[in-house]
Amino acid sequence: MTIRVNGTSHTLRVDNRTTLLDALRDRLDLTGSKKGCDHGQCGACTTLLDGRRVNSCLLLAVACNGTSVTTIEGLADGDRLHPVQDAFVARDALQCGYCTPGQICSAVALLDEAARGHPSHVTPAEQPPGEAVPLTPDEIRERMSGNICRCGAYPRIVDAIEEVAR
Repeated sequence: MTIRVNGTSHTLRVDNRTTLLDALRDRLDLTGSKKGCDHGQCGACTTLLDGRRVNSCLLLAVACNGTSVTTIEGLADGDRLHPVQDAFVARDALQCGYCTPGQICSAVALLDEAARGHPSHVTPAEQPPGEAVPLTPDEIRERMSGNICRCGAYPRIVDAIEEVAR
């Protein structure tokens, strides 16, 4: 299979049961994405697949042939952190840091989703279709609900995302 990860193309031979997460961690040494629950429930493994967030522990690597993956390692521009990474640091939106890569990848995607007008469960019904969805704290919490932080840094995570959304 061939996959583009963080802008670099890789040709890999993988067992057809290998998950995208395991291919990233074990074959490409990209260990930023974490294996938390291995059932798609905690979000620690969240990466971006063709710009959309996915739980990489649930995707078979072979199903990602020909796609583009962005991991936490690919968000920065050289030594310059992505604005979401900067905001997480500035707002102290991490404690142990285990969930942070997945949280950040999810936040990057939710900013894009909201900007493109994709509604969530809590988006008001009167929101005009296709218009940017305002990121209220409730909207951010709903959109981040697939990511669990065992340390409880949620208020600061919401603050960090709000800062970037402004």
